[in-house]
Amino acid sequence: QVQLVESGGGLVQTGGSLRLSCAASGRTFSTYARGWFRQAPGKEREFVAAIAWRGGSTRYADSVKGRFTISRDNAKNTVYLQMNSLEPEDPAIYYCARSGNWGTEPTLYDYWGQGTQVTVSS
Repeated sequence: QVQLVESGGGLVQTGGSLRLSCAASGRTFSTYARGWFRQAPGKEREFVAAIAWRGGSTRYADSVKGRFTISRDNAKNTVYLQMNSLEPEDPAIYYCARSGNWGTEPTLYDYWGQGTQVTVSS
């Protein structure tokens, strides 16, 4: 079992920044990638960013490229999502997830956090 706990969500003005954190515990040794997804009301869960846990390769959704940065701290078993220049399209519940593979499809990720709300005000 792997437990993931997100933190760092909140309310920010358009153009502002937030940093999300996701701490993992449990049987994490088989992790290949950690990812961030988001889900807005009435929409499907969508991929935001992913990072390969050992090599550090990253991948981003086109909608967040240049604004969001995913990073990791292997010693703390924590992944971060730095979100800059937040836009009215960004509000959602943000989830971190863990995968034993590499990819952007939610079905590839087998453990999920509880989510953290991000709200952007105009």
